Amino acid sequence: MHEVTGNRAGLKPSEISALERVYRRRVGAREVVSAELGAYLCEISRAMARQVGVLISRQGAIEHVIVGDVSALVLPMVGRLRAGHGRFRGLRLVHTHLRNEALSRDDLVDLALLRLDMVAAVGVNHEGRPADLHVAHLVPPREGKSPWILLPPAPLHRASVDFIDTIDALEEEFDRALPTGHATRGSERALLVVAEIGKLRGNNNTSRVHELRELCRTAGIQVVDVAIQRRPEPDPRYLIGRGKLEDVLVRAMQYDASVLIFDPDLSPGQAHAIASFTDLKVIDRTILILDIFAQRARSRDAKLQVELAQLRYRLPRLQEENTMMSRLVGGIGGRGPGETKLEIGRRRARERLHRLEKDIEETRRQRAGRRAARKDRGLPVVAIVGYTNAGKSTLLNGLTGSEVLVEDKLFATLDPTTRRLRFPRERELILADTVGFIRDLPKDLAQA
Repeated sequence: MHEVTGNRAGLKPSEISALERVYRRRVGAREVVSAELGAYLCEISRAMARQVGVLISRQGAIEHVIVGDVSALVLPMVGRLRAGHGRFRGLRLVHTHLRNEALSRDDLVDLALLRLDMVAAVGVNHEGRPADLHVAHLVPPREGKSPWILLPPAPLHRASVDFIDTIDALEEEFDRALPTGHATRGSERALLVVAEIGKLRGNNNTSRVHELRELCRTAGIQVVDVAIQRRPEPDPRYLIGRGKLEDVLVRAMQYDASVLIFDPDLSPGQAHAIASFTDLKVIDRTILILDIFAQRARSRDAKLQVELAQLRYRLPRLQEENTMMSRLVGGIGGRGPGETKLEIGRRRARERLHRLEKDIEETRRQRAGRRAARKDRGLPVVAIVGYTNAGKSTLLNGLTGSEVLVEDKLFATLDPTTRRLRFPRERELILADTVGFIRDLPKDLAQA
């Protein structure tokens, strides 16, 4: 016998047995829910004064039976966020509403985030019999429109939705609307989340979004949509608040995004909470810049600086992952055969960080020696400084006839380049091309 999930607290054995018997039933291939199953769910739902739901496969088998409270139920884990590119889950949710109310926002969010085939609510009348059937399903992305459609409610015994025809037509529409795997091969699809919080409000929001888009283009990430949230204070858990995060996840599903990129940066706790809330990859602006640095670094010095910045940024986030796993705390609950993988990872990260700091200090001394030699020769040094991708390398090439790498991307130059420039009358100077500036660069990334 399959298990009944959800809020089982306070249920009698006879009520649990009644719920378990739901697994014996089947639904016709073209029905959203059969009249017999709907009547049975309404009867036991009325008797328990709780919502009762089932997840039904496309073959009509009952995969899960869920019991909730008077106003909601919590769905079980049914796998990752999406069943696959452009595809639905292969499950539909049918549950009862004790006051014959329409589908709730929670119902619709579950429909979107889990990519269910459909979600349906069977209203329960005062006699415990089926009333209206409320049905919703997803639709392909539409500019400014919600990702779902609610069908007109109708009495359950007169419901005329053909489940198979509807799902087949919808999956064909999604296949046409969403990009093919070939078109997006090699690039991730990202939804940008820009939060205007406190003192950040009033800044030029357009330039912030443009800069973030340029960072994504440089990193090889395709931006599919931008979500902007204005708050006087950051939400301590989700930065933008749980409700707004749900909206963002629905939009990410709608546009088939696989990455959420936040600006401003997330705290370790926020990053952990948001990552736990969704199966999407969650990064912030600093991680994005670090990724670009890692792609662009060529010299040993630049690679060392980038790796050091990455370790400094990720170490506190590694510690945030699970403090309950530590066996180094001692005492009751802290004894065991040795370090956990998390503790080993932390220790190795710290050892690597110290080694990198020593290597960087050695390269710093070597640069100081070269700088002193130039100073002894009396050669003046002129640096070209400015915003990233402003044309500094192009200017260097034009003045010195060099062939330094020039690209229309942010941080194309990550290694300072020096060239000798000779003037008439035997006058020389050293012209240096520098790494470009960017607004709000975290101090830990300044050296990198």
